[in-house]
Amino acid sequence: MASSLSSILNQPQCALLRFRIQKRCCFSLRCLSSYPETSLDPRCARRLTTRQLKRSFSLNLSRNFSHSSLVLPDGPGLHHFIAQSSLTASQPLADLAPASEVSSATGSEVHSQGRIYQETYGCQMNVNDMEIVLSIMKNAGYSEVINVPENAEVIFINTCAIRDYAEHKVWQRLNYFWFLKREWKKNVATGRSQSKHPPKIVVLGCMAERLKDKILDADKMVDVVCGPDAYRDLPRLLEEVDYGQKGINTLLSLEETYADISPVRISKNSVTAFVSVMRGCNNMCSFCIVPFTRGRERSRPVESIVKEVDELWKEGVKEVTLLGQNVNSYNDTSGIEKEVEPGANWRLSEGFNSMCKVKKMGLRFADLLDRLSLEFPEMRFRYTSPHPKDFPDELLYIMRDRPNVCKYIHLPAQTGNSAVLERMRRGYTREAYLDLVQKIRQIIPDVGLSSDFICGFCGETEEEHADTLTLMQAVGYDMAYMFAYSMRERTHAHRNYVDDVSEEVKQRRLTELIEAFRESTGQCYDSQVGTVQLVLVEGPNKKAPDTELVGKSDRGHRVAFVNRPLLDRDNVISDKRNPVAGDYVEVQILRSTRASLFGEALAVTKLSTFFYNVDKEAVACARS
Repeated sequence: MASSLSSILNQPQCALLRFRIQKRCCFSLRCLSSYPETSLDPRCARRLTTRQLKRSFSLNLSRNFSHSSLVLPDGPGLHHFIAQSSLTASQPLADLAPASEVSSATGSEVHSQGRIYQETYGCQMNVNDMEIVLSIMKNAGYSEVINVPENAEVIFINTCAIRDYAEHKVWQRLNYFWFLKREWKKNVATGRSQSKHPPKIVVLGCMAERLKDKILDADKMVDVVCGPDAYRDLPRLLEEVDYGQKGINTLLSLEETYADISPVRISKNSVTAFVSVMRGCNNMCSFCIVPFTRGRERSRPVESIVKEVDELWKEGVKEVTLLGQNVNSYNDTSGIEKEVEPGANWRLSEGFNSMCKVKKMGLRFADLLDRLSLEFPEMRFRYTSPHPKDFPDELLYIMRDRPNVCKYIHLPAQTGNSAVLERMRRGYTREAYLDLVQKIRQIIPDVGLSSDFICGFCGETEEEHADTLTLMQAVGYDMAYMFAYSMRERTHAHRNYVDDVSEEVKQRRLTELIEAFRESTGQCYDSQVGTVQLVLVEGPNKKAPDTELVGKSDRGHRVAFVNRPLLDRDNVISDKRNPVAGDYVEVQILRSTRASLFGEALAVTKLSTFFYNVDKEAVACARS
């Protein structure tokens, strides 16, 4: 491009090439003939309107220039000038106005910001991503977020591409948003809509990256498509829509972690929050689209995470869930780095292997948990979603020894058959997985486990499915997320396998798996009856909002109890008080169901106080 522009400058008929840098990173071009101005045909010297000028000369010079879809129905673009750089002086330059007029025209219009409506689908990472987007938009002047799409000038829909059902739901919502857009005048006239102009529809997230061309071609339904690593570009992409362009940036990054952005929390008064610590995935499981929509793994510096958690603590947050597509492979190489010798063990779980070799080893996930748990002793920490391969012993010991690191592990199995695990490229066998479960329970005796399972993967036989049922029964999970297999384009399975299990068989196997889970999970909840659990109060119980409160135990179980005045163990001289959201409450569990616990509240306490007393009781029991 530089050489082509140079050729324009060197043309004898171009006496002036003037660049004017705008806020939008665009430039205006003015070419004057070497002939006297009086010799020009007046018809060739007509002036463009402001709108025509902007359409003709607003040329995007961003990093994703090649991805911008320009709509120039009656004006030249940058490539036009490059291609016409050899024009002779006798050729008219009809549509070019004096640069002074371009300057006054482009500076006279100020982009009006609008109200935002957002919907988020998929995992907790998408929730956190939307909070990052809202922060970026707030800094760009879009400060108002509303609860109904009919009154919004900008509609964000944050998408998930993991399964077909999630994408189908997004298409349904896009059809409704398109109705709001194309019928805007009628909707305003009838009072259905109160937006100031037709809404700009923006698709974010994994589906945006996977189906970008299809989404933009969908009958002018969507204005902007933005992938997970390009959210900083959103204000510019939205501005381009005002000038007849479709905004698209789905470039994946090897570095973007949004570490410097303080998210705008969607749930303002929540006592829990999500903090993203790493992005992307290197595992390349054959069924999974995530490495293609989220890119390679990269981790935030520990210091930036500590800073964000500190801000949350000051806002009253009492529990933080650390997020990542493969959260326990966290590897902060921003500080001291060391090369890993070829073939060296990246301290994986025993019996597990990885397709991706680590080249630089920095601070690992155990180091991050160690730092956070020590600096914030009254804050509870969870994490999701891990991979079973990244549970070295030191991580398990940190979880055992730190009372504010919850005794709950999500351990995705996907299937219980070793042959299917190999086709899935999971890096372990059924036996290795069961050995890991046994080790976890030896080190952390009261740990809660959850898992992911896929039914009907390519080539799965009835015998292989039966192995998954027996694994479910053998482990006994507190929670499980179970799905029928949905093949995704671009994955290893899509390129190499056949989706040969019928939908009918998939659904039948899924039903069987759900039943096996229900039979085993009741034992996990029943085992809590008679114990005293530390419950973080989240708010009123929706089933009895006037009389009961609800919260989560250390193992992630939902616990309900009657709201009544309680003794405060850390302020014994004060009167009893009713617990509120954000309080830790000692609750003795009285009964259980397959999905929740009910108990009697004993006292309000602090996290450190509760575990100090538990340790004292344990020592007393041991001495007796």
